[in-house]
Amino acid sequence: MAVYTDVAADELAEFLNQYDLGDLLSYKGIAEGVENSNFLLHTSKGSFILTLYEKRVERNDLPFFLALMTHLAEHGINCPLPVKGRDGEALRELAGRPVAIITFLEGVWPRKPNAMHCAGVGEVLAKMHLAGANFAIRRVNALSVSGWRPLFDQAAARADDVQPGLRAFLAAELGHLESGVWPTNLPEGVIHADLFNDNVFFLGDQLSGIIDFTFACNDMLAYDIAICLNAWCFEADHSFNVTKARAFLNAYGRVRKLTEAEEASLPLLARGAAIRFLLTRLVDWLNVPPGALVKPKDPLEYVRKLRFHQSVSSVRDYGLMPSGLVA
Repeated sequence: MAVYTDVAADELAEFLNQYDLGDLLSYKGIAEGVENSNFLLHTSKGSFILTLYEKRVERNDLPFFLALMTHLAEHGINCPLPVKGRDGEALRELAGRPVAIITFLEGVWPRKPNAMHCAGVGEVLAKMHLAGANFAIRRVNALSVSGWRPLFDQAAARADDVQPGLRAFLAAELGHLESGVWPTNLPEGVIHADLFNDNVFFLGDQLSGIIDFTFACNDMLAYDIAICLNAWCFEADHSFNVTKARAFLNAYGRVRKLTEAEEASLPLLARGAAIRFLLTRLVDWLNVPPGALVKPKDPLEYVRKLRFHQSVSSVRDYGLMPSGLVA
């Protein structure tokens, strides 16, 4: 169970008195997710998600996340809505942690995504990018290039304990990405930055909503695409599935066409996305809090993915023709 901070039933019931949600009937920790402590609440007025924000989430960033969900929902993106208390505030504190309650979305996340799932993700990602264009609040991406070196420094001394040669592999790739090759002139806007399969719900093959905006920020829109290529388009053996990538990119492009510069930058952005998740997973792998009921995700999955992206010569390898037409 991915819960870092547990909450006693009497403490939770007293906390809920600040809301108009009825009586607490039951609650349980949610097993998915490794960043925050999440609980599914059942009350006499419905089902809700309670999130206690942990680890990398800065309290000052929480108004951004909560306002973004409201903005996207108002612009046609099916995502959770923050629930306000009787005093009109959505952000509160519980068990010494910042906390918010959001509405419950129906659906399940796909354990084995297929091409149709990937197409749905491409479409909703493009719609989200367009919907976020006039969102007034900005948040810098703390986990872009400048944030990777501190993560490497945290993990470097024990990296080779996870896999021999991992420290040198990471140092070489990080040095390359820090050498001035990272794009700076691509279209920017609000990105999700963590749209993995456990953050996307489906009813059958129809996408029903997206959740967990705790890494959302302002950055290059194509970087969000690169994150999704890593998250959705590899198989369990870490081999790249070009059919899934083609479905994802084609669906995205029907809503928002990529510029030629974005297309050309995708291989490099995919490398950056791979090392970002490799490093954060590695730090988590080496630093599980004592007593935490959590299983950290395997960082070595992203070594294989990064090696693939290093071998990519053009966007053709992702199923996209340089002209912008899908093969």
